[in-house]
Amino acid sequence: MCNRGIRGATTVRHNDEREILDETVVLMREIVERNQIDPEDICSVWITLTQDLDAAFPAKAIRELEGWEMVPLMCSVEVPVKGSLPRCIRLMVQVNTEKSQREMKHVYLNEAQRLRPDLAAPKS
Repeated sequence: MCNRGIRGATTVRHNDEREILDETVVLMREIVERNQIDPEDICSVWITLTQDLDAAFPAKAIRELEGWEMVPLMCSVEVPVKGSLPRCIRLMVQVNTEKSQREMKHVYLNEAQRLRPDLAAPKS
């Protein structure tokens, strides 16, 4: 079994607590579904937000999901690079798996699809 990273990102339209929490859950669920993983197999989740998002801690939304209470979660601010995508939430999910690196399905939603168009479309 190996530890693999699964990337994900999404955007919100406003710096709004409910929108940040809701979009975080949508992204996390999509990562879990596409990769067929269980919270018990997740080592940790790194969450970053762009500096224009300060209305909520996205970890709060994940922690409230059933079965996620003990998964280590950490929020941080994304490096503020000029011209970078605004109002963006990024996840790095570290999971124990038998799958290869190429089998990991990364998820990019909303405007975040521009970050990695090569990975944005769901793969079967």
